[in-house]
Amino acid sequence: MRKSALQELERALGARVEAASPVSGGDINEAWEVRLGDGRRIFAKTNPSADPAMFPAEARGLEWLSEAGALRVPEVLASSAELLALEYLEPAAPRSGFDDALGRGLAALHRFGAPSFGLDHDNFIGRLPQPNASLPRWSDFFRERRLEVQLRAASQSGHIDASLRSAFERLFSRLDDRVGPDEPPARLHGDLWGGNLHIDEQGSPCLVDPAVYGGHREMDLAMMRLFGGFSARVFEAYAEAYPLAPGHADRVALYQLYPLLVHVNLFGGSYVGSVRRALSRYV
Repeated sequence: MRKSALQELERALGARVEAASPVSGGDINEAWEVRLGDGRRIFAKTNPSADPAMFPAEARGLEWLSEAGALRVPEVLASSAELLALEYLEPAAPRSGFDDALGRGLAALHRFGAPSFGLDHDNFIGRLPQPNASLPRWSDFFRERRLEVQLRAASQSGHIDASLRSAFERLFSRLDDRVGPDEPPARLHGDLWGGNLHIDEQGSPCLVDPAVYGGHREMDLAMMRLFGGFSARVFEAYAEAYPLAPGHADRVALYQLYPLLVHVNLFGGSYVGSVRRALSRYV
């Protein structure tokens, strides 16, 4: 751990760092298991080159999720431009009923709701800025704050050609009819793939690394299906607790367009084919 981050951590937590061991798993930040002189063990993320708003936004996102009291999120201990310190969650094997608990907990999180489609501050998805200025209609928010932002970035980098851009314009012209029945804003994790699900010391589900906002709940569910890692029982338990609107299965690929475009902008053109295939179902 860099000396500046170590010193900042000691000042924020009021204890000397005895040891800091690297933890695997992240591809943007350095992750550490830290032992403090007062006996505490914490988890810290550091990145001296990160956008100075990134870690504070993540801290606010974790606290926003915790307000719902639906699924455990790690307690925020400190955040700054260079680091984020969280309570350490000892990993364990999933307990009996884990999938049911995750499905029901996610349903409760979504049902807790949000004040609007959006958020009172912008944040990040991965290292990419995620604008969250509220809009009254979900279809407008999905188009303007999610798809168009990533589409512009991908076009500017040369990953999206004119034909694919034209296909998106056709989707936008009929998006009101594609997004499904009106629903109130759900409280979303925003980046819910398998790597952002943690199993705590009691074998219970815990959510980490959010990209929160108020949005359509099918966004989280579509993201969960994109790269796998969640059993069918999770989705069954969710639907039992909070039944989905008709046609939800036909909208999965629609709501995967956003994370796929994010992956184009994070990792390059290898994801463009997946974007094209998903989009072809709706234009």
